[in-house]
Amino acid sequence: MNRAWALFKAHPYISNVLGYTALFASADLIQQNVLGGNPAKGSTSLGIDWCQTARVATVGFCFHANFNYHWLRGLERMLPGSGVKTVTGKVVVDQLIAAPLTISAFYIGLSLLENKEDLLEDWRQNFWTSYKTGVVFWSTMQTVNFALVPPVARTVFLGGIALTFTVFLCHLRHRQGHSLEINPRSSAP
Repeated sequence: MNRAWALFKAHPYISNVLGYTALFASADLIQQNVLGGNPAKGSTSLGIDWCQTARVATVGFCFHANFNYHWLRGLERMLPGSGVKTVTGKVVVDQLIAAPLTISAFYIGLSLLENKEDLLEDWRQNFWTSYKTGVVFWSTMQTVNFALVPPVARTVFLGGIALTFTVFLCHLRHRQGHSLEINPRSSAP
């Protein structure tokens, strides 16, 4: 375990970004297997839509993992320490700036990768529900992160926590998408 931690500390950017991305993609797989319901077009016999998981992983890697790594480092430089006032300040700034940005990137990024005509449709339908839920969830989780986790491991810790929240986002998006879809079998003459 000491070797793994030493490797992690020696390469924090790579470790954090790859760890976060893997956890982010895992959230979509969990959503599909546990909460998914109807298998999507193009899914395997197990009901897994690997293209969807790849899109979630792409958004996680290209934006979320990298953004969070740099965001958490910048936040630590701006508000160093783990005292009550400092942690509270970090949580407030995180919820006012990072939360809306990351939620928006999730919905708009996936819509872009799916070549949707209206890139903001999912965002308009799900942003406020996601943000309000996230304020409660993330305020608690980021308090733990900022108070107890060493700065070098905060992004991957955030990825572990994001696993739960991303399952929620994927499920909300999946549920919303299915309620808007027309069943092709029911429209046949």
